[in-house]
Amino acid sequence: MTTNYRHPRVLVVAPTVTIIPSELNSGQRYIFARDGGMGDICTAYVHELYEQGVDIHLAVPDYRNIPTIDNKNKPNFDIHHRRHQIPAKFIHLAKDPSFKYHPKLFWAADKQDVDVALAFQREVIKRIIPDVHPDLIYCYDWMTALIPASARLNNIPCLFSVCHLDSPKVLLSTIEAKGLDISLFWKNCYYSVMPTNYEETKKTNALELLTTGFFSARLVHILSRTVLRSLIGESKNSISSSLKLELQKKYCEGCLCALHPVPDASFNPATDQALLRLYNPETHSIGKLYNKLHVQEKLNLTIDSTVPMLFWPTPMRWGQPECRMMADTLGTILERYRKQKLQIVFVAEGDFHDHLRLIVDQLQAADRVAVHDFDAHLYRLAYGGSDFLLMPIYYAPCALPCIIGQRYGTLPIAYDTGAIHDCVAPLNETANVGAGFMYRHYDENGLLWAIEQAMIFFNRPNDIKLLQVRRIMGESMIRFSFEDTVRQAIELYSGMFEHIPNSMKVTAEIKKPAIDTA
Repeated sequence: MTTNYRHPRVLVVAPTVTIIPSELNSGQRYIFARDGGMGDICTAYVHELYEQGVDIHLAVPDYRNIPTIDNKNKPNFDIHHRRHQIPAKFIHLAKDPSFKYHPKLFWAADKQDVDVALAFQREVIKRIIPDVHPDLIYCYDWMTALIPASARLNNIPCLFSVCHLDSPKVLLSTIEAKGLDISLFWKNCYYSVMPTNYEETKKTNALELLTTGFFSARLVHILSRTVLRSLIGESKNSISSSLKLELQKKYCEGCLCALHPVPDASFNPATDQALLRLYNPETHSIGKLYNKLHVQEKLNLTIDSTVPMLFWPTPMRWGQPECRMMADTLGTILERYRKQKLQIVFVAEGDFHDHLRLIVDQLQAADRVAVHDFDAHLYRLAYGGSDFLLMPIYYAPCALPCIIGQRYGTLPIAYDTGAIHDCVAPLNETANVGAGFMYRHYDENGLLWAIEQAMIFFNRPNDIKLLQVRRIMGESMIRFSFEDTVRQAIELYSGMFEHIPNSMKVTAEIKKPAIDTA
């Protein structure tokens, strides 16, 4: 294949991005429906790269049961209408019966999702990659980890992004049963035990999916400098020794980098049509007041614009320490700030909702606490109406909600870890710096202390609060520039060709991207 590395064709493989026809029964144009996490990041990047003239293609599952683009009928998808839609010829749908069900917003590492991931990768490897003939492939997380291993057969470089550290294991015989000829590239994969031969390996020696992605990709991308340092350093963390070893190898080879994602330009309180009242840094006070009243009305909370409102924007699942901590401290928080009538709004997907709703009922606090499934419109409105963002996340590989919160003047209350540490500094009114209320000891007392600091700020004179929130909103628009991040992504794609074999470097004249890995 003849390749012009100055203008490479990029294939983005995105299992958690959903697209739907812009007109029913029409395959000519598509609208992207955000579904959270890396799906948000990919949706924004793909559109912007296309608008900048990059030859970019997208491979996504064909989730067939999405019958309409009406955002009111599909509240769990954030459908953002863009000026220029990507033509259908650049969108490649992976078709399989397993995709006929409604897509999950966040994939788990259970057997059902592993089976769906294998079917998706089979379609990408066997049909989409040969059709597209990409010069570079971008994929992410364990759901696409076999693609870099397969791409090595044709010397196609892969950029592999990591958000979640789940690494399910699967036997080669299981992959074969899904219709994928893993024997062609099994040596490019990573196993629990050193393999000897294919026949011995396929039924007894499990392949580690995420580690395979690290092992076989040309470049591995982490979403946070702090997370990167933690993963390759000596500090204790929850990843396996095999994952750490492969990441350390990539780092030593100069093939591990950190590039922070930021929300796209649609997350802007001055233009966000989900808000009842638009506002900017100068008008945020009155704008957030109207939006708070609208949130309270929609969620049947006590209508009062003077009460402090906290917003929880992240998934809520059993087993997550932040969910257990929230359940254990909710009663204490409500009682401590009963006079101030503090309210808490949860707008997130997950299987922890019922347990939390039961606690709210037991506390007889339905007028102060609302637990709502993820709804794209309400999610945005909550940013516009809340005073503070609750982010007591124990492991934070990505901190998009904290960045969005700063744009909307919703200040984070957060555990100082991972990507949160990269994008939120403690608020210091005297020095006129910082944007949030951080705690460093992960326990109930730490969370309660951070909330107390936020309440002290909430009770400060209005002129002081207005000055700080105005500063935070303005600085966030400059510091977290979507355009700058896209520019860095383009440099990252281009710079990958410096890591190709010498025989493939003849026409490559692209400088190395200035991406911080320190």
